[in-house]
Amino acid sequence: MKIGIIGDGAIGRYVAANLNERGLGPDVVLTRISDVADSPPISATYINSVSELPDDITLMVDCAGHAALAEHGCSILKRGIDLITVSLGALADAVLADNLLQAAQSSGVKLHLASGAIGALDCLRAAKVGGLGDVTYVGRKPPHGWQGSPAEKQIDLETLKTAAIHFEGSARIAAVTYPKNANVAAAVAIAGTGFDSTKVKLVADPSISDNIHEIHATGAFGRFSFRIEGRALPDNPRSSALAAMSVISAIEREIAPITI
Repeated sequence: MKIGIIGDGAIGRYVAANLNERGLGPDVVLTRISDVADSPPISATYINSVSELPDDITLMVDCAGHAALAEHGCSILKRGIDLITVSLGALADAVLADNLLQAAQSSGVKLHLASGAIGALDCLRAAKVGGLGDVTYVGRKPPHGWQGSPAEKQIDLETLKTAAIHFEGSARIAAVTYPKNANVAAAVAIAGTGFDSTKVKLVADPSISDNIHEIHATGAFGRFSFRIEGRALPDNPRSSALAAMSVISAIEREIAPITI
């Protein structure tokens, strides 16, 4: 298997370093050439367009965000290359989601959605078979974790003393409004009741230091609640360490003869 990566940010470099340790490449990194450091951390070919991809690449891994998936996803799939992405929030755009589906179907390849910073998605997928009722995702971050997002217009992040909800609505609106923060909400929606039926609450909480993700669901199976306190990557406080790890896990499932 020949593997390529989209993106040279914190998640991309984490994935590249881990693949390198496992002897799995990456063979190529698709990124803006201006973003590449003078001394790249790994030995790989750096390119800036899908047309430059070598013919023997069999798997691309998107670590660069919504815009990169929108820009490169369809072209990669049309080349007959499987694609793994953590940019699940981008699929809230129904037109993009349909274009990606058509590109994958026409080439007989797959777009794999990495679980990202959340767990329990296997439980949601199983529960959906029997019928899900309410599914709610609650995302809590310390105030600085919401800087640069629409939360700044809803509350004063600098002086916040108690936890405050700054968004409450559907997963689709959350993913579109908070493109850098709502991939988890999108993952829950895709695994469960969909973008429009999944309820989302986003909270700024000055009493916490880690990002906290919760899923609450009811259905024919019964009910469950899931909570995870996630840490960020050292290189970027806005990038989830578990999201980066989930990419490696997704690649390993592609390679392994037996998977779970």
